[in-house]
Amino acid sequence: MLKKIKLIIIFILFFFINPHSFAENKILFIDLEYIYLNSNVGKEINKKVKLSSKKINDELVKYQKEIKEKKNELIKQKNVLSEDELRNKSNKLEKKINEYNKIISEKNNQLAIYANKNKSEFSIQLVEIVQSYAQENSIEMILKKNNILIGKNNLDATQDILKLVNKNIKSIKTQ
Repeated sequence: MLKKIKLIIIFILFFFINPHSFAENKILFIDLEYIYLNSNVGKEINKKVKLSSKKINDELVKYQKEIKEKKNELIKQKNVLSEDELRNKSNKLEKKINEYNKIISEKNNQLAIYANKNKSEFSIQLVEIVQSYAQENSIEMILKKNNILIGKNNLDATQDILKLVNKNIKSIKTQ
């Protein structure tokens, strides 16, 4: 009877306790936005976008000042000009405002397209680096930090990936 119990226990231990259940799964997370904002290439892209945005805003301020002066000039001439002349000048000014609004809108769209293309190219290269990192370090899964509710700090691989990005991505080739 004792032999049967021992056999049953061995049988249970052998078939029901899986050695893989005790294996450690390597799962890490990274902060993609942090990497983008703090990598050398990301800083370069952000700097170009900010400079272009500032240039567009400076043009807008200059144009708004110009339009305001022309409106004030038109208001001053209100009593001197005939109704038709006032209407014509007012229509011309309105057309000029619409044209410039269109130009500013196009420039902002081009800037957004530029930023998105560069960020997309950066993301493609980042994924390649993360895949290589995962293979080299036998990592089964890498998650985005913003999808993690709670995680130990030792599971955060952001700094390691940031170093690899700075080492491997020198520039982005989009225009």
